[in-house]
Amino acid sequence: MKYTEEHEWLRIDGDLVVVGISEHAAEQLGDVVFVELPELETQVARGDEICVIESVKAASDILAPLDGEIVEVNDALIDNPSLVNADATGDAWFFKMKIDDMGALDEFMTEDEYKDFIS
Repeated sequence: MKYTEEHEWLRIDGDLVVVGISEHAAEQLGDVVFVELPELETQVARGDEICVIESVKAASDILAPLDGEIVEVNDALIDNPSLVNADATGDAWFFKMKIDDMGALDEFMTEDEYKDFIS
């Protein structure tokens, strides 16, 4: 997995990139009560606000980590947003995207680099 400074994780799944938020981000948010997911087939540019997460503490935006197209969303989060707290780096992925440049993943942090970043 790779990590962004915005506390998102990225995992390669074939020719797609799966995106979610880190366990650290989920802990900081507290109990997640609502998730708004992006529309399928949406073209996004890096830095676009594409998801909203609301918790008992705050509301946060998820930004597009890369340029590409949203090809799948995790509808389970709509009915059960608390999945984010239960399994942030597993079942609680937010969306899958087809990105324009797989090489762009090289600029993100490894897990060890991310651990250093949050400490």
